[in-house]
Amino acid sequence: MELPTPSDLRERRKKIDLTQSELAEMADVSQPLIARIEGGDVDPRLSTLRRIVEALNEAEGAVLHAADIMNEALTYVSEDESVAAAIDLMGEEGFSQLPVVDAGETPVGIISNSDVRRHRGEGDLDERPVREVMGDGIHTVGPDASLDEVNSYLNYNKAVIVQREGRMVGIITEADIAAHLS
Repeated sequence: MELPTPSDLRERRKKIDLTQSELAEMADVSQPLIARIEGGDVDPRLSTLRRIVEALNEAEGAVLHAADIMNEALTYVSEDESVAAAIDLMGEEGFSQLPVVDAGETPVGIISNSDVRRHRGEGDLDERPVREVMGDGIHTVGPDASLDEVNSYLNYNKAVIVQREGRMVGIITEADIAAHLS
């Protein structure tokens, strides 16, 4: 990551017609600190610099949020359904994975083709409930979660569910991130 210079920060701020006070408020820092950073009088901590850059990105409209990249057409399977039903649904929809929900439609995991392959040969797999085969790697975020936040969860999970007021409103996978970056 290349760190912006004080003049880079000042130029970006002026280009989008922000005052130091407005930028300070957006980044949750003081206006005198912005002035000292832009003047080259102080080297900010990385966390402070990150907040300033994120505020500038937000002001420029460059920040993508979960709501911008999520798939709103949610297809999911109940944890009580059979693995065969999940396999059929994945095949019909052309998905390699599906979120798994409990009776209240709360996400509890994810079942993928790799989960099914891993359990092949373990008795009558097709009749087993999805809960016995699914992976538990799933995380939820709000629609305003940043792309960086979503990416950090995708490093450890197959998908991220987007929830608004406790209801699932979308899903984000690595393929969705790649589609928006290309």
